[in-house]
Amino acid sequence: MEDGITLDIDDLQASVEGKQILRGLTLRVGPGEVHALMGPNGSGKSTLANTLAGHPRYEVIGGSVTLGGQDLLALRPDERARAGLFLAFQYPVEVPGVTVANFIHSALKARGREMPFVEFRKRLLAGIRLLEWDDDVAKRYLNEGFSGGERKRNEMLQMALLEPRIAIMDETDSGLDIDSIKIVSNGVNSLRGDQLGILVITHYERILRYIRPDRVHVMLDGRIVRSEGPELVDRIERQGYDWLKEEAAPKAGR
Repeated sequence: MEDGITLDIDDLQASVEGKQILRGLTLRVGPGEVHALMGPNGSGKSTLANTLAGHPRYEVIGGSVTLGGQDLLALRPDERARAGLFLAFQYPVEVPGVTVANFIHSALKARGREMPFVEFRKRLLAGIRLLEWDDDVAKRYLNEGFSGGERKRNEMLQMALLEPRIAIMDETDSGLDIDSIKIVSNGVNSLRGDQLGILVITHYERILRYIRPDRVHVMLDGRIVRSEGPELVDRIERQGYDWLKEEAAPKAGR
């Protein structure tokens, strides 16, 4: 893997179909760091993920984003992936007729990281077994007939083989039972290292019991309103988000 790089988001503002969702979001994720972005439904978390990935429905209307000093917003979605950005989708789509193995092999090729088939197969099977899966999954069509837990495991398998430098996990725990959360979390923890920065987006604290973040940020109304250490997760579990909404209300009214 190449050296780690930093994702810098400064005063990011974005809209969807003319409605502004992100209202000045600033965040920095460095190599080797795991950040958690929490907040209730509708706070703008998935809008941030899609904006970073370059989804065409999401329009940037202000601010900047750099990846290793490179202007991320000036790149096409495929160029962002080649630059080292990875997005684990909240709702991974089916791709009939394309096997898991062929999809990942093609993604590696598109990123200019071709490797001998023997090496690729060895790494693919190692990733599958890490995620407590059967080897035959490599021959299945991408996400076709997959359960919710299998789709999320497939995202982690792609992450393991593509070796991004910044990984955005958009509500990876959504719809998963506790066993699947543990499996996915173990996969993520195995990938933690000095060169990979990870942003875990969630509105539940349960996945953060297994993926312990270095920093926790809470998002309300398109902004980050609080950033602390992992102890913030425990407070949110006890008190919910209402106390943060009350703190943020006077500021919003100014």
